Amino acid sequence: MAYALDLENPPLDDETLHDWVWMMWGVNIPRAQVCPNHSSPFSAFAEAYFAREPVSIWKGSRGLAGKSFTLATLCNTEASVLNAQVTILGGSSSQSQRVHEVSMEAWDHHGSPKQLLNGDPIQTMTRFVGNAWIRSLTASQKSARGPHPQRLRLDEIDEMDLAILEAAQGQPMSAVRRGKRITTQTVMSSTHQYADGTMTTQLKRAAENGWPIHEWCYRESCGTDAEPAWLLPEEVERKKREIPAHMWRVEYELGEPSIEGRVFTEDDMAFMFDPNEGRKAGEAGKIIQIEKPEKSATYTTGIDWAKETDWTVVSTWRTDCSPWRRVAWCRLGRMSYEAIISIANARMQMYGGILVHDSTGIGNVISDFLTHERKYIRDVTMVGSKRVEMFNDYIAAVEQHSFKSCMIDYAHSEHKYLTLDDLFGRGHPPDSVVADALAWNGRSMRRPTVGPGSIEREGASPSVVA
Repeated sequence: MAYALDLENPPLDDETLHDWVWMMWGVNIPRAQVCPNHSSPFSAFAEAYFAREPVSIWKGSRGLAGKSFTLATLCNTEASVLNAQVTILGGSSSQSQRVHEVSMEAWDHHGSPKQLLNGDPIQTMTRFVGNAWIRSLTASQKSARGPHPQRLRLDEIDEMDLAILEAAQGQPMSAVRRGKRITTQTVMSSTHQYADGTMTTQLKRAAENGWPIHEWCYRESCGTDAEPAWLLPEEVERKKREIPAHMWRVEYELGEPSIEGRVFTEDDMAFMFDPNEGRKAGEAGKIIQIEKPEKSATYTTGIDWAKETDWTVVSTWRTDCSPWRRVAWCRLGRMSYEAIISIANARMQMYGGILVHDSTGIGNVISDFLTHERKYIRDVTMVGSKRVEMFNDYIAAVEQHSFKSCMIDYAHSEHKYLTLDDLFGRGHPPDSVVADALAWNGRSMRRPTVGPGSIEREGASPSVVA
């Protein structure tokens, strides 16, 4: 017998939502986090359903993680319970249709709310009473720019042209249905296969915009002894024997795809950015203070000033220890240079020590407004052999594990996907990389004999501490 939905009282919390999904579709979405730093599939599902974030990234194993199945279940639930309009866009037209086919198969379950369907589902469209629908789209610019649903579900984006994805991002528009507002929400789901592909680009944008990234692998899909899920361990072992080891590492263990010219290894990044030291998103305008200044310590700050579209990054390290420890960091932009300079001067007033900054272009002008003692400031013109030498020294320092930082998602992403072309090509390298390289460049300077100044300074601009 079909489960009678009380649409006047839809789920308002995760536990109730999980129950509804089980009763409607017979699906027990795994709720256990097994691997460190992973999410449970249901936590990602609930975040998207309740639109707690405008955009979510789902990074999962190929096949065994159930990403597409979870996405199809999400589409059905949103259209049925929220009366939402939902589009599905895959890395290919066949992938879009596959997700929709999975959603269609769910209606065979005895508890599915068939009374909400407005006719039988067809290949590309499922219609509901109340003008809700689920529509699968072809992977084209024209199709991506068409409808305006409340929910956009993108699958296997690493197989998707970036221009098509960006066109699709303009689709979602909020609406009021049954007297209730349906907020927009986008999920970008994929296995990460290509180091220079669309998924890599979106992971970088996630770090910049503060979008949550939910990773899970076959272990979460297997569940735990206390809460088994939909995947049997013997299926995992069988699959592991079927495919090459390198494919298993990248597509099933969620290892990083290799790329010719990438600067840092996974081991380098795992040492430098340590979640055990704490985790911050690195949002624009938030000043991250990890350690307060100590009078007996020595510090070095590297500053990469913003160009027209870049960010000013101010990165401070404690240098009387090995490895150096990051003590403060911020990313600034969309504000006046006067405000940015005030924050930089306040940082130096707080920690003292050495200041190394990019004096190329606007930095040459800003240098005159720095209030730190001139003999402890190094102006670095990032051109020619000096630039090459500075970056080579920084690469060697990271490889020798000379730095230890808490996990700052934005800085970690810029380092993780850094290529040799980023550093030695014609463009401007990532801001957080430049700031840290500048700080390391100041290691040979004579250190101040006086410790950092007072934490508060008359006239200093207030700052937001993350």
